[in-house]
Amino acid sequence: MSSILTNTSAMAALQTLRTINNDMETTQGRISSGQRVGAAKDNAAYWSIATTMRSDNAALSAVQDALGLGAAKVDVAYGGVEAAIDVVKTIKQKLVTATEQGVDKVKVQEEITQLQDQLKSIGASATFNGENWLAGGSAETTVVTGFVRGDDGTVKVTTATYDSAANALFGAYDPSTGEVDDSTGYLADTLAIELTDATTDAEVAGHLDTIETALTNLAKAGSNLGSLSMRIGLQEDFASKLTSALDKGIGRLVDADMNEESTRLKALQTQQQLAIQSLSIANSNSQNILSLFR
Repeated sequence: MSSILTNTSAMAALQTLRTINNDMETTQGRISSGQRVGAAKDNAAYWSIATTMRSDNAALSAVQDALGLGAAKVDVAYGGVEAAIDVVKTIKQKLVTATEQGVDKVKVQEEITQLQDQLKSIGASATFNGENWLAGGSAETTVVTGFVRGDDGTVKVTTATYDSAANALFGAYDPSTGEVDDSTGYLADTLAIELTDATTDAEVAGHLDTIETALTNLAKAGSNLGSLSMRIGLQEDFASKLTSALDKGIGRLVDADMNEESTRLKALQTQQQLAIQSLSIANSNSQNILSLFR
């Protein structure tokens, strides 16, 4: 039935055109943003997962920064330990020289004093951001090593601890003066060595025992720092890989397939043109009715 009040063909064509236009708007939005799930309305489940994963990725980025900071602290401390070992070895050589007949022990002590001052300088200089891991004090130091999300959704930051008090080369560090307490720590006895003309070979031998103990303790501190440095390095590598994996996982959930969207857009453009043509034809039916009354 033909009616001038209700044009069912035009209504159907208009509805088809509206549907195509909506699909085109969705496709164009995916192409412009690069995402097929850009909001919760697109896919609530995927959007929620992607949002959480992005949050975790941001936390991992902060962890990587913290790992870099921790690595710098460890490197500074380890460098200080290595330098101290070299100096203590030189002091050992000077003590051996002092056992030779006819050697002026006072002259040897002058050299040892310079080396002792160098040890103090190393202890005071091995600081990073106001922290000195060679000077023990009483506090343990921690380094951020990771970010963990549990199955129940809880999150926590993991840390590694370095006991600077138990591995102290010197006593507490005073940031205001830039000095360390040389009366305590692994090197306290080494710094207390003092040769005079009256120093006997037995006393020199005792000093050599002191040096051996200091070298053993320095090796222990260096080993602990080396182990911590290795762990931080492994964690940095893992965090980098985990960040990349999370990025890929987010992409699989929400990224648009640009080849597919491009093909869909071309198809919709063709459908749109046909729908417009169909609507034009449907609208012309009313004009055709007029011809019946001429």
